[in-house]
Amino acid sequence: MALKCAPIWVCSQTPHSHLGTPDLGSSRGGIVLDLRPSKWECYAFCASAQRAINPVEDEKPNTPGVKTSRTGKIDQAQDNVSSAFHKDLNLLPKPLSKTDLSPFPDAGSNMRVAFQGIPGAYSEDAALKAYPNCETVPCDQFEATFKAVELWLVDKAVLPIENSVGGSVHRNYDLLLRHRLHIVREVQLVVNHCLLALPGVRKQEVKRVLSHPQALAQCEMRLTQLGIIRVNADDSAGAAQMVASSGKRDMGAIASARAAALYGLDILEEKIQDDDDNITRFLILARDPIIPGTDRLYKTSIVFSLEDGPGVLVKALAVFSLRGINLSKIESRPQKGRPLRVVDDSNKGSAKYFDYLFYIDFEASMAETRAQNALGHLQEYAKFLRVLGCYPMDKAL
Repeated sequence: MALKCAPIWVCSQTPHSHLGTPDLGSSRGGIVLDLRPSKWECYAFCASAQRAINPVEDEKPNTPGVKTSRTGKIDQAQDNVSSAFHKDLNLLPKPLSKTDLSPFPDAGSNMRVAFQGIPGAYSEDAALKAYPNCETVPCDQFEATFKAVELWLVDKAVLPIENSVGGSVHRNYDLLLRHRLHIVREVQLVVNHCLLALPGVRKQEVKRVLSHPQALAQCEMRLTQLGIIRVNADDSAGAAQMVASSGKRDMGAIASARAAALYGLDILEEKIQDDDDNITRFLILARDPIIPGTDRLYKTSIVFSLEDGPGVLVKALAVFSLRGINLSKIESRPQKGRPLRVVDDSNKGSAKYFDYLFYIDFEASMAETRAQNALGHLQEYAKFLRVLGCYPMDKAL
């Protein structure tokens, strides 16, 4: 029995006319996805494929050793060679099992996951929560985690995207668009900031504390009460390592309890953050997307830009509410290529406005018709649209 494909669509073209059955919310009376290649680029994942083929905008698939004519047809000689392949059915690859298609195939025993920071970082904690038996690979910068996946040095990367106190990590939103990786999972991690120091040091002896700027900001009130000087570090686990190697009794660090155990430090105080409900949301990235389903709650992340016009953003967001789809996140970032657009909208001359990209998370699976129809409707207003990933929602804290 053949397994049906579950396509995820990516749009970067000017919309064509829509054909198909009626759908709620279309100003034209009927709208479904137009499957012509000039409009949509399809990420189709079938059970017979070992890896998904991921064409993206501005890229054309190129198979080494295959000559292609100007019309896109493969040379006849190559077809003759292909017809001779796999004469012995025993040499054919085995069909994928249900476990292979699962978004969580195992505990990650054979998986390498890249994270930014050094051992003991909160990003590593998120990776171990998602895949308890994985091998974690530290990287200096966020961009290095993307490159590690792209170069096949690791299987996945973990990336912090927002914090309940500090807000969005804007740098990582920009990296999601710059690179071609797919979001395959999200992880929500409760962050417990601890005040660490050398063994035997009392809290009153600590005069300055090292940590990541965001961690210091999240502990502002308690550090003020203690009268401690803040010193910025690249990451919280790195701060713990510096305190351990310095040997200075007046120096402390804000990091996790696991970092204290790794670097031999004492925990002077736990949960020193200003807000007890301090949660960081992480994204798991991979080279290939997962096959979306309807067996659990799914979330879909997209990025798009809009045509000029009054009320266009309201119309774009309405395509989801018309279909009962909840938006859990919206983030805007100025376009790097052309940050300003000029609009002649008054008798006094032209005006300059920021030109934005909009990142949206909505709670629906791309396997659902309503999600596909919503994106088809959104294309009426969007001049660029890309699906960053469709993945199961994390409800466990």
